[in-house]
Amino acid sequence: MLNFDIQSHRPLREIVYEELRNLILTGKIKPGTRMMEIELAEDMGVSRTPIREAIRKLEKEGLVVIEPRKGAYASEVSIKDMEDILEVRANLEGLAAYYAAERMTEAEKTVLAETSEKFKQAVIEGNMADMITTDTKFHHLIVESSRNNHLIHMVEQLQELVLRFRYIYYKDFKRAEEMIPEHKRIYEEIANGNGANARFEAFNHIDKLKDMIMEDGHFK
Repeated sequence: MLNFDIQSHRPLREIVYEELRNLILTGKIKPGTRMMEIELAEDMGVSRTPIREAIRKLEKEGLVVIEPRKGAYASEVSIKDMEDILEVRANLEGLAAYYAAERMTEAEKTVLAETSEKFKQAVIEGNMADMITTDTKFHHLIVESSRNNHLIHMVEQLQELVLRFRYIYYKDFKRAEEMIPEHKRIYEEIANGNGANARFEAFNHIDKLKDMIMEDGHFK
C-alpha cells in the first residue's frame, strides 16, 4: 500500500509509475514476471487506471514488454543489454574519474574513502543490500565531482539501468571481493590528482564486470 499522505502533493500517476519502476529496477519484480493490473492495483490501493498508465510508460523505457492477447511482463535481462550499457558506462565513468581527480574537494575525498571502507565492511559481512548502497554511492560521488552537468546526467541514466543488474551480479560474491581493491585504486588515483590513472582504473573496474558477464553468461 502506498503512503499517499507524505506524497499527496504529487499526481497519483507519477507516484504509481515511480513505485512500479523502482520495483522492477531493484529486482522485486523479477524479469519475466507478468504485470497483473488487478493485483498491482489491489497491492497499492489504487484503481487500475494509474497502473495501466504506468505500465505503458514503462514499456517506452524498455522495462516492460506488452504482448498482444497475453499481457504485460517485466522485460527480460539479456547479456547483450548488459554489455551495451557497460561499454558506455565504462567510458563515461572513466571520463568522470579523470575530471574528479582535478576537481574533487578534500571533503569529498574523505567521504569517498569512507564509502569505500563501508563497501569493504559490507562485503566482509555478506550484506548485499549495503554492498549495493555503498557501491552506488561510491560511483555517484565520483561522477558528481566531475562538475560536468551533461556527463552527470548521462551517467545517472545508465546507473539507474545498472541498478537492475546489481541485484543479479552481486550473487557472484567473488566479484564483490575483487571490487574492494579496485575501489581503493580508483580512490587513490583521484586523491593523488592523477587524472589519467584514475580514468584507467575506473574504466578497468567496469570493464572487468562486463568481461565476467560475457564469460559466465549470467543473464542467459
